Amino acid sequence: MRYWSIEDEDVIELVKRRYNVTISADQIAKARGFEFRISWKKAIETARAIRFLTIKQAEDYMEKVKDLKAPVPIKEFTKKQAHHNAPWDGWPVAKWPVKVADSFLQVLKNLESNASYRGLNIDNTVIVHAAASRGMRIRNYMPRALGRATPWFQDTVNIELVGVELPAELVPKKFSWVRVLKSI
Repeated sequence: MRYWSIEDEDVIELVKRRYNVTISADQIAKARGFEFRISWKKAIETARAIRFLTIKQAEDYMEKVKDLKAPVPIKEFTKKQAHHNAPWDGWPVAKWPVKVADSFLQVLKNLESNASYRGLNIDNTVIVHAAASRGMRIRNYMPRALGRATPWFQDTVNIELVGVELPAELVPKKFSWVRVLKSI
C-alpha cells in the first residue's frame, strides 16, 4: 500500500521538467495532515494556490487568508458561487477559507520543521507538490419524526505537501497574491 500519492522519483522528475534541475532524494521534505474537518473543495483550490511558492511565502499567504486580507482563487468549483468585483484580473470567483487556511498552516509548519531537520535551507525550499484528498467520512444521522432518520455525514480532508530545496536563482523572489491569482 502506498502511503504517499507521489514518490521521490516522481518529485525528482517533476523538478527536472519544471525547473531543469537535477536533485537528489536528500533535498526533498514531505509533510502530511490527516482527517481535517474542512471543505475538500476549498482545500483543493488552496493547494493549487500555494503550489510553487516557498514555505515562507505560503505561510504569509495563509496568514493573509486567515485574516481575510487575501482571497483564494476558485478555479474549478465555481457553480452557484458569488462573483466579486475585485482588484485581481481574470478570476471573479474567490473565497476566504479561514478553517482551510488554518489547517494548511499546521501542515506548512510541519513541512518547515521537516525541512530544517533534513538540513535544507528554508528560504530556498519550494513547494512543488500540494494535494488535498478526501479522507474518511464521519457518519452521523439526524433523527426525524415517526422513527425515520436523515443521513448527516461529514467529510474529512487529507493534506499532502512536498518541498524541494532549489538553487537560489530559481526560487521565486517576491510574493504577491495578485500574481498568484493571475498565474493560476
